[in-house]
Amino acid sequence: MAPSTQNDTQLDKTLGPFLLWGLGVGYVISGMYFGWNLGLEKGGTLGLAVATFFIIILYVTFTFSYTELACAIPKAGGAFDYAVRALGRQWGFLGGMAQNIEFIFAPPAIAFAIGAYLNIFMPDIPVPAIAVFAYLVFTALNIYGVRAAASFELVITIIAVLGLLLFTWATFPAFDAQYLGQNALPNGWAGAFAALPFAIWFFLGIEGVANVAEETIHPQKNVLIGFGSAILTLVALCIMTFIASVGIAGWETVVYPEAGAPPSDSPLPLALAHALGKGHFLYKAVTFIGLFGLVASFHGIILAAGRATFEFGRVGFAPAGLGKVHPRFKTPANALLVNMGIGIAALLTGKTAEIITIACFGALTLYMISMVALIRLRKQEPELERPFRVPLYPWFPTAAFVISAVAFVAIAVYNPWPAVVYVALLAVAYAWFRNAD
Repeated sequence: MAPSTQNDTQLDKTLGPFLLWGLGVGYVISGMYFGWNLGLEKGGTLGLAVATFFIIILYVTFTFSYTELACAIPKAGGAFDYAVRALGRQWGFLGGMAQNIEFIFAPPAIAFAIGAYLNIFMPDIPVPAIAVFAYLVFTALNIYGVRAAASFELVITIIAVLGLLLFTWATFPAFDAQYLGQNALPNGWAGAFAALPFAIWFFLGIEGVANVAEETIHPQKNVLIGFGSAILTLVALCIMTFIASVGIAGWETVVYPEAGAPPSDSPLPLALAHALGKGHFLYKAVTFIGLFGLVASFHGIILAAGRATFEFGRVGFAPAGLGKVHPRFKTPANALLVNMGIGIAALLTGKTAEIITIACFGALTLYMISMVALIRLRKQEPELERPFRVPLYPWFPTAAFVISAVAFVAIAVYNPWPAVVYVALLAVAYAWFRNAD
């Protein structure tokens, strides 16, 4: 490969462990601020708690298993690169497409939430217009440079984490443990299965850390530090937010703004309004900081999506132009722009819940294929340098695979049409791939 061509497809190494922590937490933290409470409507406190318990096991076992892959094969394609190496081009394509679907379809839902939030303060500007503007701004920031993008992500992630700590501190005086058992399982144990997508929303996207491994200084060491610290932070924030919210006055308080109203996407402000009143400065502060949580996840997943699409183009599984980096900024500008176009088109459909569910299907497919790839690589390439080895092998990757498979089936049962759309997207893409291969 000529040096000029190599330069056109190489990403710049600028990320350290603290920035990786910021990315890992930032990808996910919007899930603490909105969306998860809809699982309470399905399963109640106990149903969502049981679903979240198994999803925490999934993400802890998956994250440490995935870290082994990311440290051994630090490439921008993440799951795609691991699957190609372990399982061949066809499974690699399916794993890569699942990853692309997750990362491209999650941001439109978050963008709509950003638009809806800011529309409260700027009612004359339509929600879709704000959401599209957010896409333009954060895509431009990602094109400008990964270090600038990651540094911005770190700042807003820290603010969002502080917002959750402030929320817990503000609600503590009003907390009463008896509310955790109030009407705890309104729809029986079936409600726990129905609540699974919303439990996943607590952690969806953390795997995006692997997609910046190629831009990480000393990835064999720093990816482990960034990945591990991020998942432990998120588990603590998830448990803290869940208990503090429901313990104010029961789960109905953080689902329904008032009797007969449709479910809300703002559980933390609902809890604070009940505990302190809407006029309290802490209510306004936490509500405002919630915007930082939304922006952190939106911006971070755009970053990861750009790297995943870039790798698809770089290896020839998508048009070659997607695999080029900007000659000045050394970022995957073409991939970022194409993802933005698809995201805006999805956003304008207005089908936010369905878009989130499709992203969940992509994530679970990615998890299953990645765990199979890990086990296969252990057998095929025992000599591969592995700076980090997942503990309790093979139990960790096996647990992650089994929980992912059960969750996939359960979500498909309760969301048949998004499942059909997801399978159709994979089928059409795979047919194109086989024809072009």
